[in-house]
Amino acid sequence: MKRAANAGAGGRVDKGTVELGADLLGGVSLPAAVIHEAPLAHNLAWMQRFAEAHGARLAPHGKTTMTPALFRRQLEAGAWGITLATAPQCRAAFAHGMRRLLMANQLVGRANMAMVAELIAAGAEVYCVVDGVENVRQLGRFFAERDLKLAVLIELGVPVGRCGCRDQAGVEALAEAIAAEPALVLAGLEGYEGVVHGEDPAAAVSDYAQRLVETALALDAAGRFDVAEPIVTASGSAWYDLIAEAFQAASLDDRFVPVLRPGCYVVHDHGLYREAQRDVLRRRPDLQHGLEPALEVFAQVQSLPEPGLAIVALGKRDIGHDQLPVPLRRYREGGAPDATLSVAGWQVAKLMDQHAFVHLPDAADDVTVGDIVAFGASHPCLTFDKWHHLLLVNEALEVQDSLATCF
Repeated sequence: MKRAANAGAGGRVDKGTVELGADLLGGVSLPAAVIHEAPLAHNLAWMQRFAEAHGARLAPHGKTTMTPALFRRQLEAGAWGITLATAPQCRAAFAHGMRRLLMANQLVGRANMAMVAELIAAGAEVYCVVDGVENVRQLGRFFAERDLKLAVLIELGVPVGRCGCRDQAGVEALAEAIAAEPALVLAGLEGYEGVVHGEDPAAAVSDYAQRLVETALALDAAGRFDVAEPIVTASGSAWYDLIAEAFQAASLDDRFVPVLRPGCYVVHDHGLYREAQRDVLRRRPDLQHGLEPALEVFAQVQSLPEPGLAIVALGKRDIGHDQLPVPLRRYREGGAPDATLSVAGWQVAKLMDQHAFVHLPDAADDVTVGDIVAFGASHPCLTFDKWHHLLLVNEALEVQDSLATCF
């Protein structure tokens, strides 16, 4: 059975009615966002092993996928918790069974505070970050009024970066302010290295990681933490190796709970994070194999209006476009999954809302309307949020599951 409708609210595509076992090349309405089971399983196990080998816990950033079925698989693989970016994301994750929620962001606004208060009252273990005294005072008043305790992590930032205390004096002043609020519990230190830049970004990230370690140790030595095992957490999807190495070198797991928070690793990509992973493997040749791209979007050639140009039914509403999609493979509609056709020299030149302009080489003389093309994307976050459901497929391109998102 094909999907019941082409799109849901806001243009996000709904594939929830696709039958299990359907043939992606002949029984599914396209375009469709597809996750391949084999690389997905590989990535789940690979990153979990990496974290454990470095004495760290894994709290994958759920904003990447907002897909509860993937959250569950991450927890089943050994993840310590799930990271989220907003209070509504935390509420959605809790509604689907996630109990330990690390909100790697400031909790601002009474409506958002109320959501988190409801989660805590319902039994969720919630952490959020703070970087300013006024926010600390607002949180302290709000949660005291409700007789609840809120666990907070001080965020350590960098000059001209994003959020976070810029220097040690700011960290110490914030720790003082938290200590003055009985409803707040200082549970650790948080950072994000993805905003660190410089002529030598790897060295700059390593320096930042060391600063994060030293700040955590200084707060601990001063008796600032209110919990027996404070959290120290950082790491996006590009520099996780450098953060993990700094945590391990300092033996943080002897006193702290070191937590890594990459999110994009779960499906990886064919752009930004593929390049980042190559850098990781260059820095760490001892790591085996690395991550594999698991997310693709399948779409069909819609028109061949002139020589050298194919219009594919794939657009900005279907796939992330901070980098243009990459043609990977081509199939005949109804064909066999191992009967792939060439896309050598194919290049996406432009995306409109629901059309891709694909330049073809002279040798592409076998292209027909209806051909199915698998495309790779960069930055998976910006593809997941376009879909109500993604299709999990096996190596035979048979649909194994329909994975609902909750953006």
